Amino acid sequence: MTKLAIDGGKPVFETPAHVPPWPPVYPETAEKIKELYLSRKWSFYAPREVEFNRLFAEFTGAAGCAMMANGTVTLEMALLALGVGPGDEVIVPAHTWLATGEAVVYRGATPVVVDIEPDTLCMSPERFEEAITPRTKAVIPVHIYGSMADMDKIVPIARKHGLAVIEDCAHAHGGLWKDKHVGTFGDIGSFSFQQSKLLASGEGGACITCDAVLAETLGRLSHIGYQYAAKQGQAGTPPPEGLICRNYRVTDFQAEILISQLEHLKEDTILRANNAEFLRKRLDAIPGIRVQARGRKTTLQSYYLFTFMVDPAALRPGITRKEVIEAIRAEGIMVGSGWGHPMYKQTLWSVPSSMYRLAGCENAERILHEELICCALSWLMLPQDELELFCQAVEKVMAAYGK
Repeated sequence: MTKLAIDGGKPVFETPAHVPPWPPVYPETAEKIKELYLSRKWSFYAPREVEFNRLFAEFTGAAGCAMMANGTVTLEMALLALGVGPGDEVIVPAHTWLATGEAVVYRGATPVVVDIEPDTLCMSPERFEEAITPRTKAVIPVHIYGSMADMDKIVPIARKHGLAVIEDCAHAHGGLWKDKHVGTFGDIGSFSFQQSKLLASGEGGACITCDAVLAETLGRLSHIGYQYAAKQGQAGTPPPEGLICRNYRVTDFQAEILISQLEHLKEDTILRANNAEFLRKRLDAIPGIRVQARGRKTTLQSYYLFTFMVDPAALRPGITRKEVIEAIRAEGIMVGSGWGHPMYKQTLWSVPSSMYRLAGCENAERILHEELICCALSWLMLPQDELELFCQAVEKVMAAYGK
């Protein structure tokens, strides 16, 4: 058996992998940012924000897009636009970043946390339906890491019970389910453009919708009530009575960066999806390893992270996921355990237990605490010879640590 690097053996990656830095930058964009700076037209439905809203709506097939300050306020404003408030319940998955649940709390509503599927790691449609009560007003399925929630099941369940559907697409830019872009199956799709995301402008977010009236409402909510895409200094028509709006505007600097990245998104999504399938075939053949499943009706899978699970039962006594991660890192691959916990146990989750409800999260507890291993999306941009070394490193570690 080849000696593991962590035990003093030669690492599989004798020289560091050529992992590209993230987020990507383009020289031509730097020049456009300079021009924008000199223009002094930086905000308030400035030209590049309006243009990004148009382009992203066109790219996703939505009727409209409203950029906002980040991917947390997009969820909050989606809930507000759909009438969710105090006394309501909103069903969310256990496996997601804390913002998905905290946005519900910001609206004075109660997050009801349900379990995930063990293969896709997305919300279980069955657990979602079991958790519905007369107080349930909405559901937020999350397209997590590198898979898609089963919208063919979730949307009909929601419609049967009269529930709004908000898709959390923070990890899913460019993803297609039956050739239709994520975020367009429910009422509103929420995206994040934070530093690590597939489209990244440091901070930022957007809501998309196929409903023109909702698009107008979302634009007003984030722009202190100004009419959607109004020119600077022109308020346009007043907001609907009772619609208390916010100031969650972005700047044209963010929009300029995103427009540039959007031009490359489809080709990069295809590259990452093809490389993920190469890794999937190799890693799924390793005893004790299984790769996160694609969405069942995915036609183009987007990847925020590449994730796989180690089966604790397949490991030698005394070996856990922790040792597997440390050994893979020693071979030259930077992997981790993701957030490490379900949403309601994350370090920054500060919601009192009386303000949310758990509806059984056994899969999430087991997978996130004992099994999940993640690596950055930029590994999916590598040439195939380095992807082969990736697989050899995992094989090497499991050969040493497996039963």
